Formats: sequence, C-alpha cells, structure tokens
Amino acid sequence: MRILIVEDELHLAEALSQILKKHNYAVDAVHDGVSGLDYARSGIYDLLLLDIMMPEMDGISVLTQLRKEGVSTPVILLTAKGEITDMVAGLDHGADDYIAKPFSSEELLARIRAALRRKGEVLPEDALKFGDIELNTTNLKLSVKDKEMKLNLKESALLELLIVRKQAITSKELIIEKLWGFDSEAEHNNVEVYISFLRKKFTFLHSSVRINTIRNVGYVLEVTA
Repeated sequence: MRILIVEDELHLAEALSQILKKHNYAVDAVHDGVSGLDYARSGIYDLLLLDIMMPEMDGISVLTQLRKEGVSTPVILLTAKGEITDMVAGLDHGADDYIAKPFSSEELLARIRAALRRKGEVLPEDALKFGDIELNTTNLKLSVKDKEMKLNLKESALLELLIVRKQAITSKELIIEKLWGFDSEAEHNNVEVYISFLRKKFTFLHSSVRINTIRNVGYVLEVTA
C-alpha cells in the first residue's frame, strides 16, 4: 500500500511518514498543493492524506480537481481543529473522511484502514494467500505450511502487489511506481533483482507458486502442478 502525504508543515509530514512506514506502508510526501496534485494524478497511490491549508493551492482545490479528472483515490483531509466549514466543504467535494489536528497515531491508522476497507482494498494487516503461500504484511513473514521466513519491506510489498493483482500481469513500470514512487530513478533491473529474491525464497520454502515472466510485458503468479 502506497500513501501520499500532502502537508506543508515539514515536521508533521515527517512524523506522519515515520508512523506509516513503521506500519509497513510505502510513503511519499510533498509540501504544497500543486505538487500534491501532480503526484496524485499518477494513479499509483492507494490513499491520500491531504492538508487543507497549504501554499500555492489549498487542499479543497486539489481535491476538487482530482475528482473532476476522475481520480477516485480515497482522500482523508487533515484539518485544523474546529474548522467545521472546511470539513463540510471537503466532504461535499469528494473527501472520504477528515481528521482534526492534533490527532493520535491510533486514530489516524484506524481512519486509514476504514477508508481502504470502504474502497474494498485488502488491508495491510490481513494475511494474503495465493496457492500454498501466505504473506503476513504486518510482520513481513512468508509461510508455506509449517515453514516460514522473514522478507524485507520491498520483497513484501512486491509479493503483496502480485497477490492482490492475482491473475493480472503486473508490468515492471507499475512495480517501480508502486515500490519506489513514480518519480524514482529505479530501473527494470531493480525489479528483476527483487523478483529473483522472491523466487529463491519460494524455492527454499518448497512452494508450488511460481512467478512467471511474460516476455516484454511483466510478471504473474501461477501455481504449478
């Protein structure tokens, strides 16, 4: 799961990033509305945390433009405490939820889970299964029957993406955007390295699941006989 934080208070943006990363979310942060709009348009984010009061372009304007362009990514607005008018305006313009500053990390995480649940996403704390493998994205453990091993964060994020997409072919471009960010300098060989890591772990665990390469297109999971 990749979340975009659009917040002009640098210390708050950094604190939010650390909280989300601790719970195994991939995070990007920008600090003005114009940049937030550009990043959100990429379509790679599962959720946006959007501050209302920002320089250059306020959060309501960003939200309005995104919805006008058909971007349906869930949005949680970050509002000043007691700003009822902003809250109502945000909801009327397509926000999924709002949270008033200051807020606890527990409340923020609960609202994120609720927003993703309403969208129908598989939540990060759920165990994801495909064939005989099970991935726990909370503790990053991959298990096959009674054997298990720990993945690193990018291995877990890559496998999560492949499982969630099931039989759909996942391109290297989409993997780079989801794991490294759409403005990353990561290249196809970075993806190939992590695909190789996962394949070796599947072999070690004696899994019947394979990552099949579709030449010049991408990757797909399959179960061998």
